[in-house]
Amino acid sequence: MTKIAVVGGGAWGTALADLLARKGGVESVTLWAREPEVVDSINREHVNHVFLPGATLGPTLRASGDLESVVREADVVVSSAPSHVVRDVMARASSVLRRGALVVSVSKGLEPERLATPSCVLGEVLPRGAQLAVLSGPSFAQEVYQRQPTAVVAAARDHAVARRVQQVFSTSHFRVYSHTDTIGVELGGALKNVIALAAGILEGLGLGHNTRAALITRGLAEITRLGVALGAEPATFAGLAGMGDLILTATGPLSRNHSLGVELGRGVSLHQALAGRASVAEGVNTARAAVSLGARHRVELPIAEQVAAVLFSGKPPRKAVGDLMERELKAEQWGGGGGGGE
Repeated sequence: MTKIAVVGGGAWGTALADLLARKGGVESVTLWAREPEVVDSINREHVNHVFLPGATLGPTLRASGDLESVVREADVVVSSAPSHVVRDVMARASSVLRRGALVVSVSKGLEPERLATPSCVLGEVLPRGAQLAVLSGPSFAQEVYQRQPTAVVAAARDHAVARRVQQVFSTSHFRVYSHTDTIGVELGGALKNVIALAAGILEGLGLGHNTRAALITRGLAEITRLGVALGAEPATFAGLAGMGDLILTATGPLSRNHSLGVELGRGVSLHQALAGRASVAEGVNTARAAVSLGARHRVELPIAEQVAAVLFSGKPPRKAVGDLMERELKAEQWGGGGGGGE
């Protein structure tokens, strides 16, 4: 029987912990949360009132604020903390991680300071012998909790590890495909949040379907260019972790990044829009990180650059759209690394 630890009590971590606890065939599923009120509400009422309100969780799911006790002896550890704290949290967990444990990263973002993907961070802080994989794709936490049919992708350098993740997570309503392009799967999950912010901004400005379709298509080309420059496979971005997650996050009303963008497009400042939000909108930090990565690898990222200008330089959203449309005219190019432009 398998012992599973889920590290991170946000909406996504909670939904996955619930999925695993209800699946059966496991000895225990324990969720670590930093917030005492989350731990208390899960253990007393089987509800995460802070991050997944109104969702009654599986009766066998337990929560704890003691990270070491949750991770110790776990066969599978799901790393679901926000990307900017993954290093600190999982470095603490690594001291008690059992040899040969399967660690599955489900965070969707980039480490702001070092511009690293979550799996790269885990590779630096986890002990040798840990089996590392990532899980990503179009998957709103609320709909996964509701058991709506969902398809995602698990990636690991060793395909056998990815197949093990398939076995751990797959259910009749949660289908997991396997892949070996870890960097591509992670970048797709991170960078789509920036395009989702842009899509929300367009909606907030009152722009229509033509504009959104152009943004999503050229946004995917932008993600692909950067991904290929970083060693990813171009085809990965046409799959669930690329196009699939981008479409969901750029159009779905449950997207935190999209809804934040809508507020920005309506003239609300970033500070005001973030005030009172319990959940992290990963696209904010990722926008800055993406621009820095693009500059480092000489990859043109015009959409990410304009989003960052709106977020951090006070650029009016309508001016950002105008500057995108009035750029030098070019041939349509798809994917490809280097400086290929929009």
